[in-house]
Amino acid sequence: MASRALAARLARADWGLIVAAGGLSLVGTLLVWSATHEQVGPALAVRHLVTTAVGVAAALAVLLLDVRRLRALAPVAYVGGVAGLLLVLTPLGQTVNGSRSWLFLPGGFSLQPAELAKIGLVLGLAVILAEGRDRWRPPRAREVLLAWALAGLPVVLILLQPDLGSALVLGMLTVGVVAASGASWRWTTAALAGTAAAVVAAVRVPLLDPYQVDRLLAFRDPSLDPLGIGYQTRQVRLAIASGGWDGAGLGQGPHTQGGFVPFQHTDFIFSVAAEELGLLGAGGLLLLLGFLVLRALVVALRCEDPFARLVAVGVASWFAFQIVQNVGMNLGLLPVTGLPLPFLSYGGSSMLACWVAVALVSAAQQDGCGGR
Repeated sequence: MASRALAARLARADWGLIVAAGGLSLVGTLLVWSATHEQVGPALAVRHLVTTAVGVAAALAVLLLDVRRLRALAPVAYVGGVAGLLLVLTPLGQTVNGSRSWLFLPGGFSLQPAELAKIGLVLGLAVILAEGRDRWRPPRAREVLLAWALAGLPVVLILLQPDLGSALVLGMLTVGVVAASGASWRWTTAALAGTAAAVVAAVRVPLLDPYQVDRLLAFRDPSLDPLGIGYQTRQVRLAIASGGWDGAGLGQGPHTQGGFVPFQHTDFIFSVAAEELGLLGAGGLLLLLGFLVLRALVVALRCEDPFARLVAVGVASWFAFQIVQNVGMNLGLLPVTGLPLPFLSYGGSSMLACWVAVALVSAAQQDGCGGR
């Protein structure tokens, strides 16, 4: 019975989204292999493929759920995300690169609850701002305040890890959903001002670890940390610039193969693409990533169901901010915050969350837009 239901929903799925996500995931495998095979062989590339398969399986499970069931499961997803964030602050949490953001699982795998909290927040905000109203009535003040309180809890828990990048994603995701709900522009302005104030406070308190503060300060003046983040960002820009139009070829980039860029398979995977695939290859990847965002926005515009519309907007806001931030920090236009590039960077939690997000947009397209 489940197989028939899945087959029926697959027939009406948003295949443009699925094919684009699949293509990005496969290219990401090649880039991860290129960035790591000199040090660890094909191990991380194989693991990237495994996590892609897990993400696809999770997406298929979500595709079995219509919008009505997703709405009913939204509180469970939100509470689950918050519970995971609380769990990493207990002795079960593990510190990696200065941030207590991880849970280690059997088999050598790990889970970053902040990634799953994005899913929970997208669904939770959509329920709060769409419940019991038609698409033309803007949310009341108490509904908007409740939405921000809903977002505030996971943001605070993530800042306590501390993980500024993920906290910013949740903040900008919330700004997008609240703005799309029809709330007054004053709410959006206040939210952006509050987000900026939270970043300043996190630096001043200081809530962030010293290395994270150094990342932000070195963006303004790289000479403040010439052997750390200043060196790293300089090497990233050199790798990107050396790629030219058509690149050095996969596995042939001097900076990539020489190991000059730390964390190149995660934070700086875009530099691998630019150096080895060139401007044309990296530009093609950006077009595919942009397609994911634009497709989610098109689904949102076509949706008559307010919940489905806000889910699609939430995913679009999440992807758009994370793509801009990651590519911006690779190009030296934005400070380094440690955010992965969706589908391309190595990281199982991010891959899982991104594939579930694609399935949420497909479900919104099928049920909230009449399958258009």
